[in-house]
Amino acid sequence: MQTIMNQTFDEERALYGSRQVEAIGCRFDGPADGESAFKESSDIIVRDCFFNLRYPFWHDKKLSVAGSEMTELCRAALWYSEDVEIKDTKMHGIKALRECADVRISGCDIISPEFGWSVRGIEMRDTSVRSEYFMMRSERLTFDHVKLNGKYSFQYITDSVFTGCEFDTKDAFWHAKNVVVKDSVIKGEYLGWYCENVTFENCTLIGTQPLCYCKGLKLINCRMIDCDLAFEKSDVEADIVSSVVSIKNPRSGRITAESVGEIIMDDPDAEGSIRVRRGKANAVA
Repeated sequence: MQTIMNQTFDEERALYGSRQVEAIGCRFDGPADGESAFKESSDIIVRDCFFNLRYPFWHDKKLSVAGSEMTELCRAALWYSEDVEIKDTKMHGIKALRECADVRISGCDIISPEFGWSVRGIEMRDTSVRSEYFMMRSERLTFDHVKLNGKYSFQYITDSVFTGCEFDTKDAFWHAKNVVVKDSVIKGEYLGWYCENVTFENCTLIGTQPLCYCKGLKLINCRMIDCDLAFEKSDVEADIVSSVVSIKNPRSGRITAESVGEIIMDDPDAEGSIRVRRGKANAVA
C-alpha cells in the first residue's frame, strides 16, 4: 500500500488508475481545476481529505473514505463504483452517488440533490440528509436511524428496509415495491401513492392524502396525524392506533382505527371495510 500524505492535487486525473493507495490529509483543489482524480482505481483508502473538484471517484472498486469533505463544487463524486465505505464525511455536491453497488454509509452529513439514483445495495445509518429525488430507482436499501429532509424521495425503490428513521418529505415511496418501514416517523403530503407490498409497522404518518392507489399495503400499530382522504382506491390491511381525519373509497381490505372523522364511500367499486373502535364515524355515501 502506497501512502500519500498532505499533498495537493489539481490536475486532470491526478491519480487515475491507482492501485492500493492510501491518501491522508490531501487536498484535491486548485487553479488547474482538474477532474476525475481517482477514476478507474481500486483498493483506495482516503482519510481526512478535502475534495473541491468534480467526479473524483468514478468506476472505482474497493474504496474507503473517512473523515473527509466533498464540497458543493465536488459534483457527482461517486458514480459506477463498487464495494464502497464512507464514514464521518460531508457529501455536499449535487448527484453525489449514482449507479453504484454495495455501498455502506455511516455518520455522514449529506446535502446533495438527486442523490443515490440507481444504486444496488446500500446500507446507511446514523446519517442526516438534505436532498430532492433521493434514492430514486434504487434497490436493496437498508437504512437505520437516518434523518431526511427533501421532496420526492424513495420513488420506484424495491426490496428495502427502514428502521428508526425520520423523514420530512413530500411524495415519498411512490411506486415503491417490497418495502418495510419500522419504528419511523414520516411527515409529508401524498405518501406512498401507487406502491406495492409496502408495510409500515409502529410508525407515525403525518400529512394529507396518504397511501392512495396502493396494492398489498399494510399498516401495523401505526398512528396517523392530519391524514385526510386516506387510502383512496387502495388494497389495504391497516391497524391504526389513532384517529384518522378522513378515509376515502378504499378498494379492498380492512381498516381499523380508534376513530374516523369522516368516511367517504361514493365509488361503487370501493369495497374496503372500515371499523371504528370508539364512537361513530360520519359516513358520506
